[in-house]
Order: sequence, then structure tokens, then C-alpha cells
Amino acid sequence: MEAGRAVARPHYNPPMTNPKHASHLGQFAGLAIVVAACLLFGWQLKQPSVQARLFYLTGEERLASQLKGLSDLLVDGLRPRLNLATDAPVRYADLNPFGVNVFLNEEVDPAKREQTVQLAAAAGFHWLRQEFPWQDIEIHGKGDTQDRRNPPTRSAWDKYDQIVDLAGKYHMELIVRLSTPPAWSRAMTDTVGTFAPPDNYEDFGDFVYQVVSRYRGRIRFYQIWNEPNIYPEWGNYTISPEKYTELLKVGATRARAADPNVVIICGALASTIALQPAAPAPTNALNDLIFLQRMYDAGAAPYFDIMAMQDYGLWSGPTDRRMQPRVMNYGRPQFVRDLMVSNGDAGKPIWISEMAWNAVPDKVEDKRFGQVSLEQQAGYEPLAYQRALAEWPWAGVINTWYFKRAGDDWVKQGKPEAYFRLADPDFTLQPVYNSLKNYITSFTPTLYAGTHAPAGWAVQATGRWETVTASAAPYGQFWQSSQPGSKLEFTFSGNSLSLDARCGGPPSATVGGQADGQAGGPPSTATCGSLRVSVDGQKPVSLPVGGPVRRAGGILDLLPARPSNAGSVVAKNLAQGLHRAVIEVTETSAATPVALAALAVR
Repeated sequence: MEAGRAVARPHYNPPMTNPKHASHLGQFAGLAIVVAACLLFGWQLKQPSVQARLFYLTGEERLASQLKGLSDLLVDGLRPRLNLATDAPVRYADLNPFGVNVFLNEEVDPAKREQTVQLAAAAGFHWLRQEFPWQDIEIHGKGDTQDRRNPPTRSAWDKYDQIVDLAGKYHMELIVRLSTPPAWSRAMTDTVGTFAPPDNYEDFGDFVYQVVSRYRGRIRFYQIWNEPNIYPEWGNYTISPEKYTELLKVGATRARAADPNVVIICGALASTIALQPAAPAPTNALNDLIFLQRMYDAGAAPYFDIMAMQDYGLWSGPTDRRMQPRVMNYGRPQFVRDLMVSNGDAGKPIWISEMAWNAVPDKVEDKRFGQVSLEQQAGYEPLAYQRALAEWPWAGVINTWYFKRAGDDWVKQGKPEAYFRLADPDFTLQPVYNSLKNYITSFTPTLYAGTHAPAGWAVQATGRWETVTASAAPYGQFWQSSQPGSKLEFTFSGNSLSLDARCGGPPSATVGGQADGQAGGPPSTATCGSLRVSVDGQKPVSLPVGGPVRRAGGILDLLPARPSNAGSVVAKNLAQGLHRAVIEVTETSAATPVALAALAVR
């Protein structure tokens, strides 16, 4: 893709492929043969369908770049396949995926804060990723939350209380980033960097405890730091995964002490190939994959529930499937996922803290974030969501970078960061805002290939359902019902649907040990109820739950004496595409409800 040139993006709706097969070498080899043949008839390469297919593979729009990208893909096919564990159940991956970064704390006028949230909600975003800067709350000293920078003196919490109230008013959720220490937390103050970590990590832990305690029950997701693998977020200090792990441990431990229900998000790693952690600032940085592996080696795994990273598209579109560790593109989260799987963390998701393409104008010299036209930016960002939803079942929330800034300092300073925005400081909306709004508000929540929680954002529940903790369940709990007529309905994309249906347990109980969800003793051979499952309104399938069942010749083929129907296929050989499923509880026993532990789409 050539910088600074507005070109028409080939229209292409990516097929709903199984992520396990999305990058097979055979696909590329076959395409290479087709392209080679087409070279004999060069005019065919200019056909919209061929260029659209090449865009789908390479993220490039110009023919020469597409052919170069195709050769890169063929080389990629010679490398070992990544292990993405696409069938693994992943917690916090079935939530509403649409988020946006905001700078509400920078707005002096409370009305402008509300206008920002109102516009974000109108666009369909569910999440607001907002920093609660430590330096803006404990401003003058440890434990001092009075703001005396400008008269009259006021509580530093007032602004953040309003932000929390606004999220609730517009039915949105906050992802709160905790970072940016005050100068007093370092003996060398800000001379070692405005964002540098504190001298005493326990001071940070005390701040975390204050925030989480204050908003207990109102904010659940907290992110500990941002980009600890690069300058300036680790200040002038040597980049150290081990020290960040220590900071993460302190922050996570104090957050969980304040509210056991919080979910801890790792500080988002910046994608970089840099290998000079001890270089003088501002060149101190460390490759994200090396940084993460050293975090695991330092024992970081228990201290985060969600992995996070930045995912900027830079010079190619969101469909770029080239996978080269030293080349940055939108597909980079797959490298991080592979590393997580190799470290036994397949059950955790990756959330993308910042996703965007930079529509920097030609007059701005600094183009380190790549360059696309406003038209391309508006087309790429919705497509980025679609690719992640359709192909990465281990990905969770994706936060667009960013809604707006309060002032235009970045524009005046000629910084390319100014051109990621969805709106100008005066609330002039950019084309990308409208394209994202059109995409999100018209999107049908869909379960794509992978394993899913039965209570995810794409599943609509009616009747009476409850959750019960279950240590043996894939997601740590069952979703169960003892009321006939209770339903779960959802749209899925694939050619088969399986259920993990089991006998549940008493409400508010912890069910553990046995695969069938019983609290102990031998597996039960009696049914605890039944489900009726229909797909696309076709003849429903009756599924007894808990006892020995065999349905030869039907959709179900369960082994005799099987204590649960985990993995029961209820629909198969469907046409690839969107389907509508309805799961209805038809009967239950008086003592034991029917429970669902997982759904699987293939």
C-alpha cells in the first residue's frame, strides 16, 4: 500500500471460515497457481473478484503490493504453524466486543464529558477505556486527595465520580487503567519520566486499593499500567519484565483484596521488534513477545485474568494474513496467543486496548504509525472488528483508539497521534465515527467457530436461569434452570453446533469434582430433565440430560451410560453461514436442574 494515496478499497465480505483452517499452506499454494495462470492473461488480475480475494489475503489494495504480499504468504507457509488453541474455552471472550478509548478526565466542562459518552453510546460502543491517573487523584502527597492546583479546593474524586455516573447513565462499562504516578512517588520526581513507576510499589498498591474500594460493585475491570515494555511508559529506567511483574502482583493483590470480583487486565504490551531495554531514553524498549515470556518466567500468570496488547494496522489493512515476527500488522495478536498457549494460559483471552489506522495528512512529516486515507480508515476499522469476531474466538474486547481529545495540542505540534480520532475537539465527527456507528448498530451478535459460554453477550435468555459455581465446568460455572419453558436463543455461524449439557446443582452452591456436576460419589445414571433444541426452525431434537442415551441414526449419537451429554452434537452438516438456534428446557427433576456448561460451534 502506498502512503498518502486514496484508493478505492475492493469490496470483500470475508467468508466465515473456521479459524483452524484460515491459513493453510494449501490455500496459498492453490492461489499462487491461480495467480501464475492469471499472469498469462494479465487482464484477469484486474477483475474486482480477484483483487478482492487478494485484499482478503494480504490487506493490500494495489496489485503490485498484493502480489508481493502473496509471495510473503507462501514463505510464511513454510514456517511452523502457530498453536492458537481455537477450541479451548476462554473466559471473558464472550462479552460485548465494542469499546473505545476516551479522555474524559481532560475535559474541564462536565457537559463535554457527557456529550462524549452520549456520542460513544449512540455509536453502539459498550466499553469506555479510561485512565484514572494516579497523579490526578493523590496529587500533592500520599493519601491527599484534595485538589489545590486551582482555587477553590475540591475533592480530586469529584471528576471520576461523575465519569462513573455517566457510564452507568448510558448503560456502558468502564475499563479503568491505573497508571501515571505522581511526582512525589519518586525521589527523582519527574526527571526519570512522567510515567515512570514509583520507588515503592506498595504506594501504588495503596492507590489501587483506594480506587477499587471506592467503586466496588460499579467497576469490575481494571488494567494495571500501560505499555510497560517501551518508553515513555516505564520512564528512563531499563525495561524490566521482572519489575513490571512485581508491580502487577502488588496491584492485582490489593485490587482483589478490595473487591474479590474484580477482573485484572495486564498492562497492554506495545508491538515492537526493539531489543534494547537498557538503551538511553527514548530508545529503551523490548520486544513484546520476549517481554511476555519473561513475565511468565517471573511468575506473572496468577496476577492477570486478561492479556492485553496494542494492535495498530500501520501500513496494511486488517485482512493482512502475513505472519512474520519482525513485521507489524493487525494479525500480530496471533503470536501473543501462541505464546500464551505454550505457557498453559489458553483459558485467558487477549483484549486489544488500542486498535486504529492513522489518517495522517501528507503535510505532517511524522508517519511512524503508517498512513491511510480517511476513506480507508473508515473502511478498515469495522473490518478489523469483523475479522477478530469471525476468526479469533480467544479475542475479547477491542477498544478503538480514540474518541477525542479535549484540546488540539497534538494538531498544533504536528503529531500523527491527532489523526486517530473519531471526533475533533469541537465534536466534529470524522467519517470513521459514522462507519463504526453503522457497523456496530446493525451488527447481529453472533457466535463464530469456537467454544462459548452459554451466557455470552450473543445469547438471549428468557425464563429463569441462574449461575452456580462449578470447578469442573469449562467456564467455572454452570448456567442452569429448573423451570420448563426457559430458553436460550442465539445466532451462530458454522456448520455444526454442540452442547455441553449436564445435571446442575443447588443455587449458590459450589459444585466440584465430578464431570457430571455432582457434588461427589459415583456419576448419576438418571436423567435430571431434557432440552429441546431447534436450528433455523427445523424439527427440534429432544436431548435427555444426565442419563444413558442412544439415538442411532439421528442427530444425536450418545454412548450408553455416559454420565453427561458434554459435547453432544445437536446439529451438523449445515450450510456454512448464519443459523438461529433455540434451546428450551422441557422438563426437569424436582431436585436437580438442567445445566449448560458450554456451547461449541464448528
